[in-house]
Amino acid sequence: MTSAQAKTPVIFDHDGGIDDILSLLLTLTMPQVEVKGVCITPADCYPDDALISSLKLLTLAGQTEVPVAVGNLVGPNPFPPEWRAQPRVCHAMPQMLRIEECRDNVQPVPAHEWLVDYLSHCTQKVTVVMTGPASNLAWVLKRHPQLASKIEQVIWMGGAVEVKGNVAMHDHDGSAEWNAYWDPQATYDLVHSDVSLLMVPLDATNALPVDRAFLQNLAKADTALSDLAGQLWAATTTAIPAYEFTYFLWDILATSILGLPAECYSVKERLLSVQTTTPSAGHTCIDDKGSLVRWVSEVDAQQVIEYVTEQFSGSLDKLKLAKC
Repeated sequence: MTSAQAKTPVIFDHDGGIDDILSLLLTLTMPQVEVKGVCITPADCYPDDALISSLKLLTLAGQTEVPVAVGNLVGPNPFPPEWRAQPRVCHAMPQMLRIEECRDNVQPVPAHEWLVDYLSHCTQKVTVVMTGPASNLAWVLKRHPQLASKIEQVIWMGGAVEVKGNVAMHDHDGSAEWNAYWDPQATYDLVHSDVSLLMVPLDATNALPVDRAFLQNLAKADTALSDLAGQLWAATTTAIPAYEFTYFLWDILATSILGLPAECYSVKERLLSVQTTTPSAGHTCIDDKGSLVRWVSEVDAQQVIEYVTEQFSGSLDKLKLAKC
C-alpha cells in the first residue's frame, strides 16, 4: 500500500505507560495507518517522560512531521506515583538513547485544544485510538459536540463490562477499570456522546497475559525491533512486586483492532452507562437507560499474539517502510 489516500487516518491518544509506548510503536509498523497526531494524557505517566518516548519513536519511524500535543487535564483519581514513574525506562533503553528526538513537532497548546483545532479543520474523517483515559476527547465532545461528525470511530481501551475491574482502592468496590476510573466523568461523557465508540475492555484483554511464553516467542524473531519491544515488556515484570508477568496486552489489543481481521474478535452491543461516584466510580455497566455502545467481548488469543509478534518482527527499517 503506497497511497496516503488509501490509509486510515488516526489520532493516537495515550497516557504514557509502557504498554502505551508499545502501542505507539505497533501503530508505526502498520502500513495501512497514517498517524495524524499524538496526544498525551498525564495519567499513567509523568508527561515529560511520555513526550520523550513518543518523540523518539516518531523520529525512529521518520515521522517527525506528526504533531505531538501534551495534555494538562487531570482526573480526580490519580494512578500511584510508582506506576507513573515506571515508564521512564522506555526512553532509557539503549536503542532509544541512541535516538536524538526531534522537537519541532511539539505543539504549543494542550492536547484538548489541539484536538479542537485539528477536528475543526480536517476534511477527512479520522479514527481516534485511545489507550489511556478519555479526558482529552471527552472535553472536546462535551464542549464542541458538532465535531463528533469528524470522527469515523473511537477505539478505546477502557472499561470492564461483564467482568471484574482492576481498581483496588480503599474506597472502591473493584468494579471499574483504571482508564475509566481515572476520570469517571470523562468516561461518562465519552459513552454518552454521539461518536461511534468501540470499547476494548478487560472482558477481552484478560485473555492476553504477557507471560513468559509470549516473551520467548517474541525473542525468537531476534531483530532490533523485536528486541526493543521485548525489552520494554520485560520492564513490566516487576510492576507489581508480588507477581511476575502481571501485564496483559491491554493497549496493544485496542491498537491491533486497526489491523486485525474482524474474525479475530467478537463484538457485543448493548445500552451502557457509567457510574461517576464512589464506591463504583468508573464502572461501565449495562443499563437500559444508557447509550448504545459496542465492545470487544472475546478474542482469538492465538491470532492476536501471532499478529503482534509478526508486526514486531523485522528490522527497525520496517517502521520507515510502513510510512511509504
